[in-house]
Amino acid sequence: MNTQRWMCSQFFSFFMTWGIFLPYWTGWMIYTKGITVSQASYIMSLGLVVRGLSTLIAFPYFSGKFSSKTLLNVMAIGTIISLLSYIPATSFTGLLLATLLLHFFYPALMPALDSVAGTLVQHKQLGDYGKSRSFGSIGFVVAGMILTLFTGAWGDEVILWAMLLGALIFLFLGFMHSPVILSEKPKMDPHKKHGMMSLFRIKHFGLVLVIVILLQAAHASYYSYGYIFLQEIHAPKYLIGLILNIAVLAEILFFTIADKSFQRFSVGSLLALAALGATIRWLLVFSFPNVIVFCVAQTLHACSFAMGHYAFMKYLIKHIAPAQISKAQGVYSALALSWSTAIFTFFGGYLYEIEPRYAFIGMIVCTIPSMLLALIYRKVELRKEVLISI
Repeated sequence: MNTQRWMCSQFFSFFMTWGIFLPYWTGWMIYTKGITVSQASYIMSLGLVVRGLSTLIAFPYFSGKFSSKTLLNVMAIGTIISLLSYIPATSFTGLLLATLLLHFFYPALMPALDSVAGTLVQHKQLGDYGKSRSFGSIGFVVAGMILTLFTGAWGDEVILWAMLLGALIFLFLGFMHSPVILSEKPKMDPHKKHGMMSLFRIKHFGLVLVIVILLQAAHASYYSYGYIFLQEIHAPKYLIGLILNIAVLAEILFFTIADKSFQRFSVGSLLALAALGATIRWLLVFSFPNVIVFCVAQTLHACSFAMGHYAFMKYLIKHIAPAQISKAQGVYSALALSWSTAIFTFFGGYLYEIEPRYAFIGMIVCTIPSMLLALIYRKVELRKEVLISI
């Protein structure tokens, strides 16, 4: 199996499980375990806190001690054990403990895979990040479409079993042949500082990080409440999976064309466009609470998520040394994909209980500042280009 195909299969299999977990997990706990929306918000928010600790501290630490392949396999096994712990959990405390365990292992697979992809691109073993990542989005869609059929026939109980099956498939693929470089233990230059704070000495890393933190935090309400909001606006249950996957289809299209179509775009330009698309998306959902407009707004996921993520990866590949990639991914995953989302899940949950639409319009408190900061960074990039040309 060549490197491009291997990376595509890894992204595909992981995001099949993510396509179950992200849109359905909160709803699964509410509808099958009998907890309230506020209880589910509390559990998932604390899970995101643990996820942040895992990706910020545990993942970078162990990535400096073990090979990438070993880490992927260990995290997959931990994920399976965590999912099994949900079966006997019937109380709020039991669900909370199972969720904290799951968030320690499972979400760390995402920065691990992105770190692997970034390393392979830097070593010229992987041609296109975007093409490989698009297979992850395809896996997300495939899982959602298949799961919709099963939940329609047998109810939300099948969501847990689908997650378990997906995790087992990922583990099985993890033991297959992989690029040799991923089986090697990381090599650190003893004369260079590789601590977490050294990342912030890299030019503009802190600014770019703040922008993507705000961009990703703005998805909190969608991730946690999009599934139940669609039921609130009377979307047919058998179409909910399809509606949620419109966003991922847009994401697939973006990642497929990104390496060629957006090669000449600066990181700042991509981030500004991502923030603009996100702002328009949440304004549409708030202003027109109906299924058709929600579907149209879903296409803007190509901007709000995919373009922002691609811009950060573009910055990382260009400016971050291979030895620092896992730390940069850990910081990004913890702060942008975990803790900021946890905070705004609380915020969104509070607004949702007042009025469901408020949970979405509330997200522009993130998107507008991120757009302003992205425009500032774009000016910095343009000034640098002018100085180089002189």
